Amino acid sequence: MPRPHPLTPAPDGAPLDRGTGRPFAPGSFTWLLGIEDTCVYPRPGFGMNPLDELALTGHREDWRADLETARALGAQAIRYGADWPLVATAPGVYDWSSLNERVAYAHSLGLSIVADLVHYGTPKWLDGSFADPDYPEAVADFAAAYAAHFAGVADHITPFNEPLTTASFCGMRGVWPPGLSGWEGWAKVVVNICDGIQRSVRRIRAANPDAVIVHVEASSLYSAGSPDLAAEASWLNRLGMLPTDLVLGRVRPGSSNYRWLCEHGADAAQLHRLADGGVDLDMMGVNYYPDLPPRLLQPAEDGSRQIATNAWADGLEESLHRFAGRYGLPIVITETSIEGSDELRSSWIAASIERIRSLVDQGMDIRGWTWWPLTDFVDWSYASGGRNVEEFAIPDDLVDRRTAADGLDPYLRRMGLVRLEEGPDHRMARVPTPAADRYHDVASTSDPHDDAAALPQGS
Repeated sequence: MPRPHPLTPAPDGAPLDRGTGRPFAPGSFTWLLGIEDTCVYPRPGFGMNPLDELALTGHREDWRADLETARALGAQAIRYGADWPLVATAPGVYDWSSLNERVAYAHSLGLSIVADLVHYGTPKWLDGSFADPDYPEAVADFAAAYAAHFAGVADHITPFNEPLTTASFCGMRGVWPPGLSGWEGWAKVVVNICDGIQRSVRRIRAANPDAVIVHVEASSLYSAGSPDLAAEASWLNRLGMLPTDLVLGRVRPGSSNYRWLCEHGADAAQLHRLADGGVDLDMMGVNYYPDLPPRLLQPAEDGSRQIATNAWADGLEESLHRFAGRYGLPIVITETSIEGSDELRSSWIAASIERIRSLVDQGMDIRGWTWWPLTDFVDWSYASGGRNVEEFAIPDDLVDRRTAADGLDPYLRRMGLVRLEEGPDHRMARVPTPAADRYHDVASTSDPHDDAAALPQGS
């Protein structure tokens, strides 16, 4: 007798329907939304407060309404966090109760889940966080447990969101645990993360042979503001591919990347294991924001500084060509949006989909597009007392407003289709925007694979 599935029944009391379609089939296109799920719980004394976006945005209270909104807007799938720091109450011990309810409800609404297993944080019991020697096996245990527990209901799995961003915040600049710094810290975190991804992929496939691995990485688009910075810009662009190369087993002994990692303290035995243990990935998820990853390097007293620029749809095309050309995998845009007015966000929806249609017409295998996030979210500087935690400069007056704030309003990033409004009790009200209407129009009427499809009028 097959065991009953551990998920709760659908809200109407009927057995959970496993008939929700599988996204990303060849020749198809999937419209997705994402719930911002950054989850960083530092150990005592680290120097930051917890950064739990599901709590800060009110999703932990209003998750039903958020999932219903996602479906009403026309999304077919949702990228959804697995809350590893909270679910893993001890090594090998998992409390699935809250996640069971949410995954089941999303499924009952007809939303496929693309599970986001690790989003910048680890459980507090993992002393060294991403640099801990036990991290690779601990995250693989969690990945295997998730894959087995949700098999048949949440088969699309991202083992790790954005190794590059994690290495920057956790290894290069010490913003988040384990608080390492410099290229040595970057190398240590990246190699350990990629070891964990390889092990996770193998364990996921063993636990659920039907699993689909959606590997997700941030875009890297650097340009030089002066001729003497051209080599640095080129190196940073190449570095953007290094984590995925490690996961695929492409960083071989003797290569320039292998030598560079060893020169910066990476463990040679671990690098050998990564080279010999390359795994296959099913989908390449690309995160691109038109005004965030495009960076201009400018001279500074200590070498260079990064200025975020806006590369609009040209940057999207360049990033997708880089990933598609290097890895030959089907592409999903797993995150995109832009901060600003409703008109600006609506314009980005239209411009990005129009460019995707052009790339599909040229033969690029693009199978999905994700607006991230569904709602506005709280800037990461909130957990650090208002100080800027980004790699690039932000206006001083914004830092001053956040530092002096009594509440979350100055920290809210206006990137969602649904606006968050902080009430006197600090509860976040949800206010749909015209950008949400534009998403609905596009998701309902536009298919980049259909030559006859057109963007809604006014785009």
